[in-house]
Amino acid sequence: MTMAATKPDLSVTLGPLKLKNPVMTASGTFGFGQEWADFFSLSELGAIMVKAVTVKPRLGNPMPRMVETPAGTLNSIGLQNPGLEAFIAEKMPYLRQFDTAVIVNIAADRMDDYNTLAERLDVVDGVHALEVNISCPNQECGGMEFGRDPVLTRQVIESIRSRTKLPLIAKLSPNVTDITVLARAAADGGADILSLVNTFVGTAIDVKKRTFKLANRTGGLSGPCIKPLALYMVWRVAQAVDLPIIGMGGISNATDAIEFLLAGASAIATGTINFVNPHAATEIIAGISAYLESQSASSVSEIVGTVG
Repeated sequence: MTMAATKPDLSVTLGPLKLKNPVMTASGTFGFGQEWADFFSLSELGAIMVKAVTVKPRLGNPMPRMVETPAGTLNSIGLQNPGLEAFIAEKMPYLRQFDTAVIVNIAADRMDDYNTLAERLDVVDGVHALEVNISCPNQECGGMEFGRDPVLTRQVIESIRSRTKLPLIAKLSPNVTDITVLARAAADGGADILSLVNTFVGTAIDVKKRTFKLANRTGGLSGPCIKPLALYMVWRVAQAVDLPIIGMGGISNATDAIEFLLAGASAIATGTINFVNPHAATEIIAGISAYLESQSASSVSEIVGTVG
């Protein structure tokens, strides 16, 4: 009798964070999880990165704040969320019922608020890691984004690091001259993991009305159109910094996800595709497993960073 082949081990280790598989949902594209629960069990995911949480509730930017583009979308949501205490009281009880890691994306425009978020979430049951959104304008530095200045990047990560025992993920902005400089700054500040990339800044114009299509004029570009750019940046950072990477940006299917793994990402996140195909994440998990079998690889780690 022929023994059945052993299925590949899909579990991954990202520094101190251990996940059952390398597929998660990117912050801002999956709400707080409940919106997708009718499509599949959230326990199938390696992790859920929830929508950004700020200290106080935010209504977000004025409408219109989302525009379709060729092979992507522009969004200017503006970090709409119920605030820290409402997230803990209303969203976490629901998320705790699933067998998956919960990663909380935190956002702020001043250092003290980042510190408050880290200290409070550090003691909340069911929070497995923090993802730091450093694409917020720092009010104390004239509106410069934390994530565009390596000194500010290191300072904010260092400050948060001193206030939490949770695994710390720095989410890097691609809207910089050299993303490896920011990656090194985040590593120097004490980040355990890097996630990249966030959205690219873009705009769209209504030629009939001669107005911007977004009320905020500019927004974040995401979707398949940014995949080659995101993939390049993941590969560059993987060569420059010795930290595990969560790759994201235009991933639509298992082949896309595998490209990011081969480029050096240890895990991946689905984003805009969640709106188009709500089953994308689970399909990608199955596709990665099938690819590993086809390559006679016993684990995800065997293919990470192996592009020739």
